Amino acid sequence: MALTLPPLPYAYDALQPYMSRETLEYHHDKHHKAYVDTANNLLKDSPLADKPLAEIVKESHGKNAPLFNNAAQAYNHTHFWHWLKPNGGGAIPGKLEKALADSFGSVEEAKKQLVQGGVGQFGSGWTWFALKDGKIEVMKTANGENPLIFGAIPILGIDVWEHSYYIDYRNRRLDYLQAVVDHLVNWEYVAERFETGEA
Repeated sequence: MALTLPPLPYAYDALQPYMSRETLEYHHDKHHKAYVDTANNLLKDSPLADKPLAEIVKESHGKNAPLFNNAAQAYNHTHFWHWLKPNGGGAIPGKLEKALADSFGSVEEAKKQLVQGGVGQFGSGWTWFALKDGKIEVMKTANGENPLIFGAIPILGIDVWEHSYYIDYRNRRLDYLQAVVDHLVNWEYVAERFETGEA
């Protein structure tokens, strides 16, 4: 069961002015495609080839670094495009809003810690809201790592690899993260992942 590159769920220019057409063309069509293609090549004749992508990520971690890196990034990006939407940000669905407030003290504190996770991630990586033991926590991970390998479910991830923001923001990672949280997050998709708890 070969991995596929899912199409963007919106037009290339739909996230402007916070994320440009050029960024999406490079990020989706070049970087995400390369992760999928490389993972497919590495999965040939592998016992993991017919497993779901989340299982490939978990089972390759610590055993097959090239496969893990590319499969994890394919997984991360497949969800990343759905964690964003035109005219995002704004109101958070009730159950998720309550869970964020319960876990962090307030929604504003939750957002602040998520952004700080991304700013504080040295080099390439991700900042996450992850569901673990019934609570939401912030995780930051290097490279392609994600909460799955720590026994948690990623419900929101923001890419802080330079290819996700350098065309539009240069070295201003904080401005990029703030723009995503304030204007692009698809809170309905985050809430769906929170409520189903599926990997």
